[in-house]
Amino acid sequence: MPLFGEIFASEVLKKPVLDPKGEELGRIRDIKIIKGEPLPKVDALILQKGKGLLKLPWLQIDIFNKKVIAAKVFADALDSYTMGPEDLLVSRDILDKQIVDANGVKVVRVNDIKLEGYKDDVLISAVDVGLRGILRRLGFERGGEDLLKFLGAELPRNIISWNYLQPLDERLSEIALTVPRQMLSELHPADIAELINQVSPDEGASFIDSLDVETAAETIIELEPDTQTAIIKDMDREKASDIIEEMPPDVAADVLGRLSAEEAKAILEKMGREEAEDIQELLAHEKDTAGGMMTTDFISYPPGMKVGEVLEKFRQDAAEMESVYYIYALEGEELVGTLTLRELLLAEQDVPLSSIMETKLKTVPPDEDDMRVAEVMSKYNLVAVPVVDTEGVMHGVVTIDDIVSRILPRKRRRRV
Repeated sequence: MPLFGEIFASEVLKKPVLDPKGEELGRIRDIKIIKGEPLPKVDALILQKGKGLLKLPWLQIDIFNKKVIAAKVFADALDSYTMGPEDLLVSRDILDKQIVDANGVKVVRVNDIKLEGYKDDVLISAVDVGLRGILRRLGFERGGEDLLKFLGAELPRNIISWNYLQPLDERLSEIALTVPRQMLSELHPADIAELINQVSPDEGASFIDSLDVETAAETIIELEPDTQTAIIKDMDREKASDIIEEMPPDVAADVLGRLSAEEAKAILEKMGREEAEDIQELLAHEKDTAGGMMTTDFISYPPGMKVGEVLEKFRQDAAEMESVYYIYALEGEELVGTLTLRELLLAEQDVPLSSIMETKLKTVPPDEDDMRVAEVMSKYNLVAVPVVDTEGVMHGVVTIDDIVSRILPRKRRRRV
Protein backbone atom coordinates (compact mmCIF):
# COMPACT_ATOMS: atom_id res chain seq x y z
CA MET A 1 0.00 0.00 0.00
CA PRO A 2 1.54 3.35 -1.03
CA LEU A 3 0.15 5.39 1.91
CA PHE A 4 2.23 5.62 5.07
CA GLY A 5 1.14 7.47 8.19
CA GLU A 6 -1.48 10.14 8.75
CA ILE A 7 -1.89 12.61 5.89
CA PHE A 8 -4.04 15.69 5.42
CA ALA A 9 -4.97 16.99 1.98
CA SER A 10 -3.17 20.28 2.58
CA GLU A 11 0.09 18.36 3.04
CA VAL A 12 0.01 16.90 -0.47
CA LEU A 13 -1.80 19.52 -2.57
CA LYS A 14 0.72 21.35 -4.85
CA LYS A 15 3.37 18.70 -4.08
CA PRO A 16 5.37 17.31 -7.04
CA VAL A 17 4.69 13.75 -8.24
CA LEU A 18 7.68 11.82 -9.61
CA ASP A 19 7.81 9.25 -12.40
CA PRO A 20 9.84 5.98 -12.08
CA LYS A 21 13.03 7.86 -13.10
CA GLY A 22 12.52 10.57 -10.48
CA GLU A 23 11.45 13.19 -13.00
CA GLU A 24 8.52 15.44 -12.16
CA LEU A 25 5.22 14.35 -13.72
CA GLY A 26 3.41 17.43 -12.43
CA ARG A 27 2.14 18.93 -9.21
CA ILE A 28 -1.03 17.85 -7.42
CA ARG A 29 -3.80 20.29 -8.35
CA ASP A 30 -6.64 18.26 -6.82
CA ILE A 31 -7.72 14.83 -5.61
CA LYS A 32 -10.65 13.03 -7.25
CA ILE A 33 -12.96 11.14 -4.86
CA ILE A 34 -15.50 8.39 -5.56
CA LYS A 35 -17.89 6.44 -3.36
CA GLY A 36 -16.33 3.60 -1.44
CA GLU A 37 -16.93 1.23 1.46
CA PRO A 38 -16.82 2.03 4.29
CA LEU A 39 -15.89 5.61 3.29
CA PRO A 40 -15.29 7.65 0.11
CA LYS A 41 -11.95 6.80 -1.47
CA VAL A 42 -9.34 8.46 -3.64
CA ASP A 43 -9.82 7.56 -7.31
CA ALA A 44 -7.05 9.64 -8.85
CA LEU A 45 -4.66 12.54 -8.41
CA ILE A 46 -5.21 15.48 -10.76
CA LEU A 47 -1.81 16.85 -11.77
CA GLN A 48 -0.99 20.29 -13.14
CA LYS A 49 1.50 20.03 -16.01
CA GLY A 50 2.14 23.38 -17.62
CA LYS A 51 -1.26 24.75 -18.61
CA GLY A 52 -2.88 21.32 -18.81
CA LEU A 53 -4.16 18.71 -16.37
CA LEU A 54 -3.31 15.02 -16.19
CA LYS A 55 -5.20 12.26 -14.42
CA LEU A 56 -3.07 9.83 -12.38
CA PRO A 57 -5.22 6.85 -11.27
CA TRP A 58 -4.71 5.68 -7.69
CA LEU A 59 -3.71 2.20 -8.92
CA GLN A 60 -0.75 3.77 -10.74
CA ILE A 61 0.67 5.37 -7.56
CA ASP A 62 3.70 3.69 -6.04
CA ILE A 63 4.49 5.90 -3.00
CA PHE A 64 2.19 8.36 -1.27
CA ASN A 65 3.31 10.12 1.90
CA LYS A 66 4.15 13.59 3.22
CA LYS A 67 7.66 13.57 1.78
CA VAL A 68 7.48 11.58 -1.44
CA ILE A 69 4.75 10.94 -3.99
CA ALA A 70 5.77 8.69 -6.85
CA ALA A 71 3.98 7.05 -9.78
CA LYS A 72 4.50 3.67 -11.43
CA VAL A 73 4.10 5.19 -14.91
CA PHE A 74 5.52 7.91 -17.14
CA ALA A 75 3.74 10.99 -18.45
CA ASP A 76 2.91 9.43 -21.83
CA ALA A 77 0.77 6.80 -20.04
CA LEU A 78 -1.50 9.43 -18.46
CA ASP A 79 -4.71 10.83 -19.91
CA SER A 80 -5.42 14.54 -20.04
CA TYR A 81 -8.17 15.68 -17.70
CA THR A 82 -10.89 18.31 -17.78
CA MET A 83 -12.66 19.23 -14.53
CA GLY A 84 -16.35 18.38 -14.83
CA PRO A 85 -19.32 19.07 -12.52
CA GLU A 86 -19.97 15.33 -12.20
CA ASP A 87 -16.70 14.72 -10.34
CA LEU A 88 -16.08 15.24 -6.63
CA LEU A 89 -12.77 17.01 -6.06
CA VAL A 90 -11.20 17.60 -2.67
CA SER A 91 -9.96 21.15 -3.21
CA ARG A 92 -12.75 22.40 -5.46
CA ASP A 93 -15.76 20.78 -3.78
CA ILE A 94 -14.91 20.04 -0.13
CA LEU A 95 -12.28 22.41 1.24
CA ASP A 96 -13.80 25.61 2.63
CA LYS A 97 -17.34 24.25 2.29
CA GLN A 98 -19.81 24.43 5.18
CA ILE A 99 -20.92 21.47 7.24
CA VAL A 100 -22.91 21.08 10.43
CA ASP A 101 -21.27 20.49 13.77
CA ALA A 102 -24.23 18.79 15.47
CA ASN A 103 -22.54 18.76 18.85
CA GLY A 104 -21.95 22.51 18.83
CA VAL A 105 -25.18 23.17 16.92
CA LYS A 106 -23.40 25.42 14.47
CA VAL A 107 -22.28 25.57 10.88
CA VAL A 108 -18.51 25.28 10.48
CA ARG A 109 -16.05 25.37 7.58
CA VAL A 110 -13.94 22.49 6.30
CA ASN A 111 -10.35 23.66 6.80
CA ASP A 112 -8.62 20.41 5.89
CA ILE A 113 -9.34 16.78 5.03
CA LYS A 114 -7.85 13.72 6.67
CA LEU A 115 -6.73 10.81 4.46
CA GLU A 116 -6.29 7.28 5.80
CA GLY A 117 -5.06 4.03 4.32
CA TYR A 118 -7.42 1.07 4.23
CA LYS A 119 -6.33 -2.15 2.52
CA ASP A 120 -5.12 -0.98 -0.93
CA ASP A 121 -7.11 2.28 -0.91
CA VAL A 122 -6.83 5.68 0.69
CA LEU A 123 -10.06 6.90 2.24
CA ILE A 124 -11.50 10.26 3.28
CA SER A 125 -11.89 9.57 7.00
CA ALA A 126 -12.55 12.98 8.55
CA VAL A 127 -12.55 16.74 8.14
CA ASP A 128 -10.68 19.28 10.23
CA VAL A 129 -12.88 22.26 11.15
CA GLY A 130 -10.58 23.95 13.64
CA LEU A 131 -7.71 26.40 13.86
CA ARG A 132 -5.21 23.56 13.48
CA GLY A 133 -6.50 22.90 9.95
CA ILE A 134 -6.08 26.56 8.98
CA LEU A 135 -2.54 26.71 10.38
CA ARG A 136 -1.65 23.45 8.63
CA ARG A 137 -2.72 24.87 5.27
CA LEU A 138 -0.63 27.97 5.93
CA GLY A 139 2.36 25.84 6.96
CA PHE A 140 2.29 27.11 10.55
CA GLU A 141 0.84 24.11 12.43
CA ARG A 142 4.07 23.24 14.24
CA GLY A 143 4.79 26.89 15.05
CA GLY A 144 1.27 27.45 16.38
CA GLU A 145 1.56 24.31 18.48
CA ASP A 146 4.89 25.41 19.97
CA LEU A 147 3.62 28.93 20.69
CA LEU A 148 0.54 27.72 22.53
CA LYS A 149 2.59 25.14 24.43
CA PHE A 150 4.91 27.98 25.55
CA LEU A 151 1.81 29.87 26.76
CA GLY A 152 0.60 26.82 28.69
CA ALA A 153 -2.18 25.89 26.24
CA GLU A 154 -2.75 23.27 23.58
CA LEU A 155 -3.77 23.62 19.95
CA PRO A 156 -7.13 21.81 19.90
CA ARG A 157 -8.02 19.09 17.41
CA ASN A 158 -11.45 19.79 15.94
CA ILE A 159 -12.05 16.77 13.77
CA ILE A 160 -15.44 15.54 12.51
CA SER A 161 -15.53 11.96 11.25
CA TRP A 162 -16.87 11.51 7.73
CA ASN A 163 -19.27 8.97 9.24
CA TYR A 164 -21.18 11.93 10.69
CA LEU A 165 -21.49 13.66 7.34
CA GLN A 166 -24.10 12.95 4.73
CA PRO A 167 -24.00 14.17 1.11
CA LEU A 168 -26.75 16.44 -0.16
CA ASP A 169 -27.22 14.33 -3.26
CA GLU A 170 -26.52 10.80 -4.45
CA ARG A 171 -23.59 11.81 -6.65
CA LEU A 172 -21.65 12.83 -3.55
CA SER A 173 -20.95 16.18 -5.21
CA GLU A 174 -22.09 18.27 -2.24
CA ILE A 175 -21.29 17.86 1.44
CA ALA A 176 -22.01 21.46 2.35
CA LEU A 177 -24.81 20.87 4.79
CA THR A 178 -26.05 17.78 6.31
CA VAL A 179 -25.66 15.40 9.18
CA PRO A 180 -27.51 12.09 9.27
CA ARG A 181 -31.24 12.39 9.85
CA GLN A 182 -31.09 10.46 13.14
CA MET A 183 -28.72 13.11 14.51
CA LEU A 184 -31.01 15.91 13.38
CA SER A 185 -33.97 14.28 15.10
CA GLU A 186 -32.14 14.65 18.42
CA LEU A 187 -31.88 18.44 18.02
CA HIS A 188 -34.55 20.86 19.18
CA PRO A 189 -36.37 22.56 16.25
CA ALA A 190 -35.02 25.92 17.46
CA ASP A 191 -31.48 24.53 17.15
CA ILE A 192 -32.19 23.21 13.65
CA ALA A 193 -33.61 26.61 12.72
CA GLU A 194 -30.46 28.27 14.04
CA LEU A 195 -28.41 26.09 11.71
CA ILE A 196 -30.63 26.87 8.73
CA ASN A 197 -30.36 30.61 9.41
CA GLN A 198 -26.59 30.27 8.95
CA VAL A 199 -26.70 28.86 5.42
CA SER A 200 -28.08 29.80 2.00
CA PRO A 201 -31.82 29.43 1.17
CA ASP A 202 -31.06 26.50 -1.17
CA GLU A 203 -29.12 24.69 1.53
CA GLY A 204 -31.84 25.51 4.07
CA ALA A 205 -34.46 24.02 1.75
CA SER A 206 -32.38 20.83 1.42
CA PHE A 207 -32.15 20.71 5.21
CA ILE A 208 -35.93 21.00 5.63
CA ASP A 209 -36.50 18.40 2.92
CA SER A 210 -34.50 15.86 4.94
CA LEU A 211 -36.77 16.23 8.00
CA ASP A 212 -40.00 14.42 8.77
CA VAL A 213 -43.13 16.53 8.31
CA GLU A 214 -43.73 17.22 12.01
CA THR A 215 -40.14 18.29 12.71
CA ALA A 216 -40.07 20.35 9.51
CA ALA A 217 -43.19 22.23 10.62
CA GLU A 218 -41.80 22.92 14.09
CA THR A 219 -38.51 24.07 12.57
CA ILE A 220 -40.08 26.43 10.02
CA ILE A 221 -42.07 28.05 12.83
CA GLU A 222 -38.74 28.99 14.46
CA LEU A 223 -37.27 30.55 11.30
CA GLU A 224 -37.14 34.22 10.42
CA PRO A 225 -40.19 35.23 8.31
CA ASP A 226 -38.15 35.89 5.15
CA THR A 227 -36.50 32.47 5.44
CA GLN A 228 -39.87 30.79 6.00
CA THR A 229 -41.22 32.39 2.84
CA ALA A 230 -38.18 31.51 0.70
CA ILE A 231 -38.26 27.86 1.75
CA ILE A 232 -42.02 27.34 1.38
CA LYS A 233 -42.06 29.10 -2.03
CA ASP A 234 -39.48 26.74 -3.51
CA MET A 235 -40.83 23.57 -1.92
CA ASP A 236 -42.85 20.90 -3.68
CA ARG A 237 -46.52 21.88 -3.23
CA GLU A 238 -47.50 18.49 -1.80
CA LYS A 239 -44.74 18.58 0.81
CA ALA A 240 -45.46 22.23 1.59
CA SER A 241 -49.15 21.51 2.20
CA ASP A 242 -48.30 18.59 4.52
CA ILE A 243 -45.98 20.84 6.54
CA ILE A 244 -48.46 23.73 6.69
CA GLU A 245 -51.17 21.33 7.95
CA GLU A 246 -48.93 20.42 10.89
CA MET A 247 -48.68 24.06 12.01
CA PRO A 248 -51.15 25.83 14.31
CA PRO A 249 -53.68 27.59 12.05
CA ASP A 250 -52.61 31.10 13.07
CA VAL A 251 -48.95 30.37 12.32
CA ALA A 252 -49.89 28.67 9.04
CA ALA A 253 -51.92 31.74 8.06
CA ASP A 254 -48.94 34.02 8.83
CA VAL A 255 -46.67 31.90 6.61
CA LEU A 256 -49.15 31.69 3.71
CA GLY A 257 -50.02 35.36 4.08
CA ARG A 258 -46.48 36.27 2.97
CA LEU A 259 -46.84 34.29 -0.28
CA SER A 260 -48.53 35.52 -3.42
CA ALA A 261 -52.25 34.75 -3.75
CA GLU A 262 -51.48 32.15 -6.44
CA GLU A 263 -48.83 30.41 -4.35
CA ALA A 264 -51.03 30.33 -1.23
CA LYS A 265 -53.99 29.02 -3.24
CA ALA A 266 -51.88 26.20 -4.75
CA ILE A 267 -50.88 25.03 -1.27
CA LEU A 268 -54.37 25.38 0.23
CA GLU A 269 -55.83 23.27 -2.58
CA LYS A 270 -53.55 20.38 -1.55
CA MET A 271 -54.66 20.56 2.10
CA GLY A 272 -57.58 18.92 3.86
CA ARG A 273 -60.82 20.87 3.53
CA GLU A 274 -61.29 21.67 7.23
CA GLU A 275 -57.70 22.83 7.75
CA ALA A 276 -57.78 24.94 4.59
CA GLU A 277 -61.04 26.62 5.63
CA ASP A 278 -59.62 27.50 9.06
CA ILE A 279 -56.58 29.12 7.48
CA GLN A 280 -58.62 30.96 4.86
CA GLU A 281 -60.77 32.47 7.61
CA LEU A 282 -57.66 33.76 9.35
CA LEU A 283 -56.23 35.15 6.10
CA ALA A 284 -59.35 37.25 5.71
CA HIS A 285 -58.39 39.39 8.75
CA GLU A 286 -55.79 42.15 8.95
CA LYS A 287 -52.51 40.94 10.43
CA ASP A 288 -52.44 43.39 13.38
CA THR A 289 -55.94 42.60 14.64
CA ALA A 290 -57.38 40.00 16.98
CA GLY A 291 -58.69 38.09 13.95
CA GLY A 292 -55.26 38.12 12.35
CA MET A 293 -53.55 36.89 15.53
CA MET A 294 -56.08 34.35 16.72
CA THR A 295 -55.93 30.60 16.35
CA THR A 296 -59.00 28.54 15.53
CA ASP A 297 -57.66 25.72 17.71
CA PHE A 298 -59.65 25.77 20.96
CA ILE A 299 -61.71 23.28 22.95
CA SER A 300 -65.43 23.81 23.47
CA TYR A 301 -68.41 21.81 24.71
CA PRO A 302 -72.16 22.43 25.16
CA PRO A 303 -73.02 24.05 28.53
CA GLY A 304 -75.37 21.17 29.37
CA MET A 305 -72.62 18.56 29.13
CA LYS A 306 -71.64 17.03 32.48
CA VAL A 307 -68.16 17.42 33.90
CA GLY A 308 -67.44 13.68 33.84
CA GLU A 309 -68.29 13.51 30.11
CA VAL A 310 -66.24 16.61 29.43
CA LEU A 311 -63.18 15.16 31.16
CA GLU A 312 -63.43 11.96 29.13
CA LYS A 313 -63.80 13.87 25.88
CA PHE A 314 -61.12 16.36 26.87
CA ARG A 315 -58.48 13.60 27.14
CA GLN A 316 -58.97 12.85 23.44
CA ASP A 317 -59.34 16.43 22.20
CA ALA A 318 -56.37 17.86 24.11
CA ALA A 319 -53.97 15.27 22.68
CA GLU A 320 -53.93 17.14 19.35
CA MET A 321 -53.67 20.63 20.84
CA GLU A 322 -50.42 22.57 21.20
CA SER A 323 -51.67 24.22 24.41
CA VAL A 324 -54.96 24.50 26.31
CA TYR A 325 -55.69 27.38 28.72
CA TYR A 326 -59.48 27.41 29.03
CA ILE A 327 -62.55 25.37 28.18
CA TYR A 328 -65.27 27.26 26.30
CA ALA A 329 -69.03 26.57 26.51
CA LEU A 330 -70.82 27.12 23.20
CA GLU A 331 -74.50 27.08 22.32
CA GLY A 332 -74.12 26.25 18.66
CA GLU A 333 -71.40 28.75 17.69
CA GLU A 334 -72.30 31.30 20.37
CA LEU A 335 -69.97 31.68 23.36
CA VAL A 336 -71.93 31.50 26.64
CA GLY A 337 -69.26 30.67 29.21
CA THR A 338 -65.63 29.87 30.04
CA LEU A 339 -63.86 27.91 32.74
CA THR A 340 -60.28 27.07 33.66
CA LEU A 341 -58.84 23.58 33.74
CA ARG A 342 -58.50 23.89 37.53
CA GLU A 343 -62.23 24.61 37.88
CA LEU A 344 -63.02 21.64 35.66
CA LEU A 345 -60.83 19.22 37.61
CA LEU A 346 -62.17 20.32 41.01
CA ALA A 347 -65.87 20.12 40.03
CA GLU A 348 -68.21 17.24 40.82
CA GLN A 349 -68.42 14.91 37.84
CA ASP A 350 -72.23 14.84 37.61
CA VAL A 351 -72.77 18.63 37.38
CA PRO A 352 -73.18 20.40 34.01
CA LEU A 353 -70.68 22.97 32.76
CA SER A 354 -73.38 25.63 33.03
CA SER A 355 -73.27 25.37 36.84
CA ILE A 356 -69.53 26.08 37.13
CA MET A 357 -68.71 28.23 34.11
CA GLU A 358 -67.99 31.98 34.17
CA THR A 359 -70.63 33.94 32.29
CA LYS A 360 -69.20 37.44 32.73
CA LEU A 361 -67.11 37.12 29.59
CA LYS A 362 -64.03 39.07 28.63
CA THR A 363 -63.80 38.99 24.83
CA VAL A 364 -62.45 41.02 21.92
CA PRO A 365 -63.96 41.55 18.45
CA PRO A 366 -62.13 40.23 15.35
CA ASP A 367 -61.13 43.73 14.23
CA GLU A 368 -59.68 44.79 17.60
CA ASP A 369 -56.20 46.32 17.38
CA ASP A 370 -53.40 44.01 18.64
CA MET A 371 -52.21 46.51 21.28
CA ARG A 372 -55.75 46.80 22.62
CA VAL A 373 -55.96 43.02 22.82
CA ALA A 374 -52.73 43.05 24.86
CA GLU A 375 -54.23 45.66 27.20
CA VAL A 376 -57.37 43.53 27.77
CA MET A 377 -55.30 40.45 28.57
CA SER A 378 -53.05 42.40 30.91
CA LYS A 379 -55.93 44.16 32.68
CA TYR A 380 -57.87 40.95 33.38
CA ASN A 381 -54.79 38.73 33.86
CA LEU A 382 -55.76 36.40 31.01
CA VAL A 383 -53.52 33.91 29.20
CA ALA A 384 -56.05 33.64 26.36
CA VAL A 385 -58.96 35.79 25.24
CA PRO A 386 -61.88 34.66 23.01
CA VAL A 387 -62.46 36.47 19.71
CA VAL A 388 -66.23 37.00 19.42
CA ASP A 389 -68.22 38.95 16.82
CA THR A 390 -71.28 41.20 17.40
CA GLU A 391 -73.59 38.18 17.12
CA GLY A 392 -71.80 36.39 19.96
CA VAL A 393 -70.20 33.86 17.58
CA MET A 394 -66.78 32.68 18.73
CA HIS A 395 -64.17 32.62 15.93
CA GLY A 396 -61.00 31.77 17.84
CA VAL A 397 -58.70 32.73 20.70
CA VAL A 398 -55.69 34.99 21.02
CA THR A 399 -53.15 33.47 23.41
CA ILE A 400 -50.42 35.09 25.44
CA ASP A 401 -47.91 33.48 23.05
CA ASP A 402 -49.52 35.33 20.14
CA ILE A 403 -49.21 38.63 22.00
CA VAL A 404 -45.56 38.04 22.91
CA SER A 405 -44.80 37.05 19.32
CA ARG A 406 -46.36 40.23 18.01
CA ILE A 407 -45.00 42.73 20.54
CA LEU A 408 -41.45 41.56 21.33
CA PRO A 409 -38.72 41.61 18.68
CA ARG A 410 -37.83 38.08 17.56
CA LYS A 411 -34.26 38.07 18.90
CA ARG A 412 -35.33 39.27 22.33
CA ARG A 413 -38.29 36.85 22.33
CA ARG A 414 -35.94 33.88 22.00
CA ARG A 415 -34.06 34.94 25.11
CA VAL A 416 -37.19 35.37 27.25
